[in-house]
Order: sequence, then C-alpha cells, then structure tokens
Amino acid sequence: MSPRGLTGLSSTFHLSRKFPKAQIVLLEKEARLGGWVRSERVELPQIGSSVLLEAGPRTLRPNSMAVLELIHLLKLENEIITVPKTAPPAKARFLYIPKSDLTPNKIAGLQRLPSSILSLLSSPLLPTLLAAIIPEPFRRQIAVVTPPTRASISVFSSFGETFARTFGSALVHGIYATDSRKLSVRAAFPTIWEAEERGRGSIVRGLLMPAREEVRRKVQPWKHYQSNACISVYSFKNGMETLTKALEKSLLSSNNVSIMTNTHLSGLKKSEDRSIEIYHSHGETLHASHVVSALPLPVLHNLISTIKPTSSPSSTENPSTTVRVVNFIFPCPPKDVHPEGFGLLQQSSHTKLTMMTGGPYPQSPLPPYLTSSESQMTPPFIRSLLDQLKVQLGRDIPEPIYWRIWNNEACIPTLLPGHLDRMEELKSHLGLSSKPALAQGSETGWDSRLAVIGAGVGGVSVGDCIEAGRQVGRNWGESINFNDGLFWFLLLILNSG
Repeated sequence: MSPRGLTGLSSTFHLSRKFPKAQIVLLEKEARLGGWVRSERVELPQIGSSVLLEAGPRTLRPNSMAVLELIHLLKLENEIITVPKTAPPAKARFLYIPKSDLTPNKIAGLQRLPSSILSLLSSPLLPTLLAAIIPEPFRRQIAVVTPPTRASISVFSSFGETFARTFGSALVHGIYATDSRKLSVRAAFPTIWEAEERGRGSIVRGLLMPAREEVRRKVQPWKHYQSNACISVYSFKNGMETLTKALEKSLLSSNNVSIMTNTHLSGLKKSEDRSIEIYHSHGETLHASHVVSALPLPVLHNLISTIKPTSSPSSTENPSTTVRVVNFIFPCPPKDVHPEGFGLLQQSSHTKLTMMTGGPYPQSPLPPYLTSSESQMTPPFIRSLLDQLKVQLGRDIPEPIYWRIWNNEACIPTLLPGHLDRMEELKSHLGLSSKPALAQGSETGWDSRLAVIGAGVGGVSVGDCIEAGRQVGRNWGESINFNDGLFWFLLLILNSG
C-alpha cells in the first residue's frame, strides 16, 4: 500500500535531527498519525486468543537501507520478527492464471512459481518462460534512449504477449493495483528501464551487464545497516504500526517538534517577506520559512490555486487507485485453507488470510458495516470474495469466523507515462530543479522553500516513502541562515486536505 503518513513522519523525524534549532510543526488531517499503516489486534472468543490484523503494508523486505537505518535509530531491533529464505512461505509463491484464449490449459489455475533451477525444470510454466526469455535478447534493438512515455505493458511485451498478460500484468497489479497499459515503466520500474537501456533494447542483456559505477557506489554508505542475507521478509511483533508509533513517540519527546492533528488546510500563499502563509482550520494563520508537503499532488494543487490561480505544471494528471484490504479468520489450520507455503505459515488452530481487491476493475458496493462483529449476516461483498477464493484456490473453504474490511481510498497513485518529466517541471516551478535551464526559467518565487514529496512524486513502497523523508531538505543546508531576520520555521504538511 502507499503510506502517505509515513512519508510525513519520516520527514519530520529526519529534519528535526538535521536542523535541531528549527521549530517544526506537523499538520495532520486525521486524528491519528501513520496514514495507511495501521495494525489492530482483535480478541476472538471462538479461538480463545487474539489475532493481529493489518490495514495496509504487512511485511518489509530487507532491501531498503533507509528502513533499516530508521529501525536502528528508533531502537526497534528487538521488535522485529523475520521469515528466513528457507521457510516455505519464502520459497513457495503462487500466481493465479485465469483461463483465456491466450493461456494454455495446463498453466491455467493456481501455479507455484519456480524458486530454483530444479523447480523450474519440473514447472508447468517452463515452456511459457523459455519461449519468452530465450528469444528476447535477439529481438530488434532499440535506441539507447528509450522513449520516456512508454507504458509498462510495452516493456513486458518484448517477452511476448502471453508473458506480458500473465506475468507482467500480475506484477503491476500486485504493486500498483492498476492497468499495466497505463503505468510508466520509467517511473514505476526504473531497474527494468535501466536494464533495457544498458542492453540496447534487451532487458535480459541489460540484467547480465554490470550496473553503472555510481549506482554501485551509492550502496556503500549503508554497509552498517545491511541485514542478514538469509532473511526473506520481516515485520514487527505488534504489527507495522510499531514503526509509526515509535516515530510519533520520538517526535512528541522532541523539543523542536509540534504536532497538530484534526487540522484541515484551506490554502498556501507566498508572502512578500519570503515566508509562506498556511491557512488552516485552527484559527491563526501560520507563517513558515519552509514547507514540506506530503500531500497528494491534486490536493496541493488545489491549496495553491485557492489563494491564487497557478500556472504550475499539471499535478492532477495521475489518478489514484482505491484498494480494499479484507482480513479473514478461518476456524481451521492453514493446510485446510490453502497450499503449503501460501503466505506466512504458523502452527495454529486457525488461519488468517488477507485479500486485496480493487484497482482498475469494477467493485461491488461496500456493506454498511465493515466487520463481522457488527452483524451476523454475510453481505454480498464478502460472499463474492469467498466465492473468488474458492475458484482461485481450487478447493472448498470453510466459513470464516471473523472478517474485517479496510477501505483505503485513493491510496496508490498511478504514475502515467511522462510522470518524471512532469515532476521535473514541478521542481522547476518550485525552484528545486537539478537542471539549470529549468531552474532559471522558474517564475514562481518559491525560492526552493516548498518541497513536495510522497508516493505521488516518487516510489510507493514503505522504503521509498521513508527514503523520501530522509532526503528532503538536503539542498537547504548551505542556504540557511538562522540570523537572516526571518523567523526560522519548518512546517511539514502530512496527509491533510
């Protein structure tokens, strides 16, 4: 999921450390901090114990050094639980392939993805994968500079239409919950983009070639935070909200941070004295020397336009996807519900299973209640999901003893082709562009005092959001003068609207 609240919390945490003399105010629309990161423990008398449910992201991979650093700084190492690469959930991943005219019958249904050369040789997916991968390096070469407006499906199509529809589409749905024909490759999958560029049109060739020297060098400062190479995924004993609660606790104990929740913004305006005026629902206008926005781009666009019509580049171009996370608890062990290795296996008398639905497809209306504890009847929305589970798992499943729906409205932005160019234009508009020609052409007068971050600007993963908060304000260091006559005041806007 896209944890907007996590971006703002990370920004506040790192900026409070970087600028200890600054007064920082964090504005939050909701009553709680953390955005889509939310954990809830529910007591279930039917099984005589409690279960931990997640509304958003559930696990992390040990490839984000920014997350590992944050865990270290917050002293959360003892709260971590890990899944080793040798565990069945790590080795056994499954893909459901619907029947279609393009899908061979022998690969339709729930298929286990190969995790080794040996498992590949015995997999029914072998012919499809070989037919896609072997010819790919020999296809027509393209120019070194790939058109930046390509959609993701076009890259996967280089492996053939069957591969693109079967594997490429599933990858896009699993990460961005959107139509793979609409997503920018360059913005959403930069590693694949760079590999195709290195391989002069071949992703396979590019992956076999060494990465650029600056990419390898970038990893060196993180050596201290490298995690155990045997870990597949990890989480926290009391859920992912452990991370956001630890950030909140740290910020509340900081002398230079104030937090205002239940705060609605109505506008941002540049003042003649170079400060930024922030209009909000709690009375007196705030004046800040610098503002960091972790808002969805359309919301920020409206806030600026409310005060004065703006000629900023389109920040309303990218749509967002609504994802519904549904937690099911079944009164039987995991082996009676799903194949071995499907999800996180635990020795238990019950099974916890999470479904995510939504994206570009039509959705059934939500029931008036979002948890089974509010009604004894199973609503059509839940019944349709259970029916889909039976089809995809290929077996009958028992009735759940508990279910919970989380409706994450507009939680994942769809980065349309041309996204990175639009973001460069936005940076130019704010005076943040790394390209001198664009920066000189800025006529807005924001003077690099308004920074824009979040999933709608960069990546959508937890690691991307924490890294964006870690990087913000890096260009302010040399230009800041605490004695310039302007009251030094940082304001971070988090998930407000």
